[in-house]
Amino acid sequence: MSEIFELEKELLIPFFKRQRVVFVKGEGCWLYDERGKKYLDLVAGIACVSIGHSNKYFIERVKEQLEKLVHVSNLYYTLPQIELAKKLREVSGMDKFFFCNSGTEAVEAAIKLARKATGRKRLVSFTGNFHGRTMGALSLTWKEKFRKPFEPLIGEVVFAEFNNVEDLKKKLSEEVAAVFVEAIQGEAGVYPAKEEFIQEIFELKEKYGFLVVFDEVQTGFGRTGEWFAKDIYNVEPDIIAMAKGIANGFPMGAVGVKDYVAEKVEAGDHGSTFGGNPLACTAALATIEYIEKNKLVENSRRMGEFFKEKLSELGFEADGFGLMIGFDKEKAFDFVSSMLEKGVLVNATSENRIRIVPPLIISREEVEFAVERMRLSR
Repeated sequence: MSEIFELEKELLIPFFKRQRVVFVKGEGCWLYDERGKKYLDLVAGIACVSIGHSNKYFIERVKEQLEKLVHVSNLYYTLPQIELAKKLREVSGMDKFFFCNSGTEAVEAAIKLARKATGRKRLVSFTGNFHGRTMGALSLTWKEKFRKPFEPLIGEVVFAEFNNVEDLKKKLSEEVAAVFVEAIQGEAGVYPAKEEFIQEIFELKEKYGFLVVFDEVQTGFGRTGEWFAKDIYNVEPDIIAMAKGIANGFPMGAVGVKDYVAEKVEAGDHGSTFGGNPLACTAALATIEYIEKNKLVENSRRMGEFFKEKLSELGFEADGFGLMIGFDKEKAFDFVSSMLEKGVLVNATSENRIRIVPPLIISREEVEFAVERMRLSR
């Protein structure tokens, strides 16, 4: 398949550094390359493929909608959009929703909503946070290598140290519109916030009047062993950004807000041509329904604990909740390559950090298979 590698260089803008493998099929937690070799997928399209590759229930639901209606724009009403909003209200506890096509779009919408609802401009993010690569979301993203080449970004963004309440207090004032929180930092390598840190944010909210925005793009829809990471910390944000696992890999994003945020919005403040189209909404509904019917939130919790136990036996001290797991590994990129050769896909977020985010359907046997391959790759 060297021809494909050469064609990629010729035809595609080189934004991505890819592993040298060409996948042609998927089934459950497994992917198959063009030679028929199978790989256990512990990446899941970066935490997107919640209910597994080629899920029959998902395919039938999407196929049925595909044969009815794909897109009419938000100039008109469609049933799947309303049905999805009702289901999201049920599982998220938020009141009203806006639909888009990705996580970074959800964050962009959250920025505008926070500024409109409060009348303030300043935003606070944290060291280690990753919120996306479009200009607003990028402004909230910590790593300089992502931000520096594209400055000037949007103004009035300040960073506080993650898990450091005292530093956060120094950055707060009555000019702050919102504090953006990744309760479990994903792109950084799976680092959870301390419970007392999250509680302090909500106490400070009462003092300063800012909104709390939870970026649940990676943590939502059962990934952490709860429907959302907010449920781990027993808090209710004002705004939640969602995407990734919402539609099993279909491009879909959403923002959920409390009523008092939505009340400040006027028609025309924001929009999306493709966001919330009938096909995307049906894909999301099918995914959420399958998670519910098959108790995958619970499976995420159980298999996550089991995975961490097995990693501990190998000497890895794993962080995270549910099936969102990170651990330190020297020469992490070499480890990724070694695991690829042994038929397991893992992701390195840095030179010394591995992230594991498999489909929520993963079994004990598949976890044991992965850990045994890791033992051979140490």
